[in-house]
Amino acid sequence: QRQLVESGGGLVQPGGSLRLSCAASGFTLDHYAIGWFRQAPGKEREGVSCFNSNDGITYYSDSVKGRFTISRDNAKNTIYLQMNSLKPEDTAVYYCVANPPFVMTTPQPICVPRLWDYWGQGTQVTVSS
Repeated sequence: QRQLVESGGGLVQPGGSLRLSCAASGFTLDHYAIGWFRQAPGKEREGVSCFNSNDGITYYSDSVKGRFTISRDNAKNTIYLQMNSLKPEDTAVYYCVANPPFVMTTPQPICVPRLWDYWGQGTQVTVSS
């Protein structure tokens, strides 16, 4: 059974940092597309960062560009999201995702929820003083 399990969420002050982890089991993340989404109360789920292993392109939403970094450690079969300079508007439940590589006949955004097969259960991040 393929599973993703997030950890590392919590309460942090504005300007602080957190690193989210997402451990995969039941499959190997090597060569998979990976990503992070988030959902704040009363808002739609939005793509934070997505990486397509097929073309090596990484997407970041404008709201996190320059502050967040997605990465993976294949030896640990784990995805990470390093979040710096956190703001109250970053408060949300964060979900990691994985999918076989996207092969696009025409360029299109991949950081949309409906495209992703495997989801973690989510971890809460709260940015508040």
